[in-house]
Amino acid sequence: MNSGKNIRVISVIIILGVIVFSGCRKGNVPVPVTETIRDHGGGTGTTTWTKDKNYILDGLVFVNEGQVLTIEAGTVIRGRTGQGEYASALIVARGGKIIARGTRTEPIIFTVEGDDLAGSVPAGAKGLWGGLILLGRAHLNIPHGETHIEGITPTEDRGVYGGVLDDDNSGTLEYVSIRHGGTNIGQGNEINGLTLGGVGSSTKIEHIEVISNLDDGVECFGGCVNLRYVVVAYCGDDGLDVDYGYHGKIQFFLVVQSSETGDKLIEATGNEGVGYGLPYTLPVVENFTGIGRGFNTGAKVATFSLNSAGKIFNSVFADQDLGITIEYTNYDQDSYKHLSRNNLALESNIFRNIAGNDTSQIFSIEAEEGLDITGPQNTLAQYFHSANNEISDIGVGLYSGSFHIKPAVHDFNNPGPYPDDWFTPVSYKGAFLDDNWIEGWTLLYADGKIVF
Repeated sequence: MNSGKNIRVISVIIILGVIVFSGCRKGNVPVPVTETIRDHGGGTGTTTWTKDKNYILDGLVFVNEGQVLTIEAGTVIRGRTGQGEYASALIVARGGKIIARGTRTEPIIFTVEGDDLAGSVPAGAKGLWGGLILLGRAHLNIPHGETHIEGITPTEDRGVYGGVLDDDNSGTLEYVSIRHGGTNIGQGNEINGLTLGGVGSSTKIEHIEVISNLDDGVECFGGCVNLRYVVVAYCGDDGLDVDYGYHGKIQFFLVVQSSETGDKLIEATGNEGVGYGLPYTLPVVENFTGIGRGFNTGAKVATFSLNSAGKIFNSVFADQDLGITIEYTNYDQDSYKHLSRNNLALESNIFRNIAGNDTSQIFSIEAEEGLDITGPQNTLAQYFHSANNEISDIGVGLYSGSFHIKPAVHDFNNPGPYPDDWFTPVSYKGAFLDDNWIEGWTLLYADGKIVF
């Protein structure tokens, strides 16, 4: 009697076990465990997120000071939808670190909850969750040297960035794709795809994709982090936005805009409150490729304003309504005056279908009404040629409804300088020659072409 009961009990346990086990599998493939990440002030802790789990960001999640978040190659992190206080984003606070090392075959993907990575979310869908924010201790050009990142309440101490450590280290991002972000995280601010606030030069950021973000693709608020191999596509505002004294180095950067959305390919500003502080906003940009929205849009290749400076060498720009505008004022400090001080340089660049291919308008003055800009405008028109810029069709741009990012010619005239050994000197202009470095890991490039 007792042995029979035991047999029946064991049989029921086995059957239940089979049912539970079967429920955890789908076609012999284990269903990943879903882990919802919420922040109650303690941050993520020092932990590792692995590719065998589904991670859902529920609200603003911080990596606190002293914590290290490691993300394994191939891991997918999805942000829950919501606006304002219900927005979701991952924020690495000052003193925290993120170590996210994806690979070309196993990128790390940030996207929206519900994205099956197989077409359930259209490629052009924007503003569905927040984005990724890194905050560091490098210099800003504002009083007191630190401030709160936009969109996070001033009562949240973990939203402060800036300091005096230009070699600060916020971690590593490699082969990371950030998709469909830009929700409003508060105070009327849509978050950028990748926001870098006061991030220092010891931080490594390479092979990054930001696609279909509602606001800017990448924005650097001060700091001096260096960026290499970055692609920004189909964003609602600027491709690359630098301000608050950002003074880092950038090489191999692609921006592609749709005909419906997008503003400037590059925007450089000083500081809206105190634009004359130090350090100057002064990015050094090499091998940039920018393909714009086409004509009759009012969109520009780039702007330099509020006493910002910057240097752009060996780059290619195509299919944008307006060219590069430079602030001019009656005061001793403005972006135009940086040209004579060697803080502003636009050298050895190629333009196609920009400002009607008029070299006198590709570089132009932007000034308050009433100022006589005849002299500065003539100087810019002469500078276009003396700095070895040219109008040329090298096969980069929008052709018959298809984007071409690799040049059809390999012979480039008058290469510009590479200022120091951080840069990789190459024989070509723009972000590509033979190696299509966006292939295999980005949403933008699939089945042998750029998709939209």
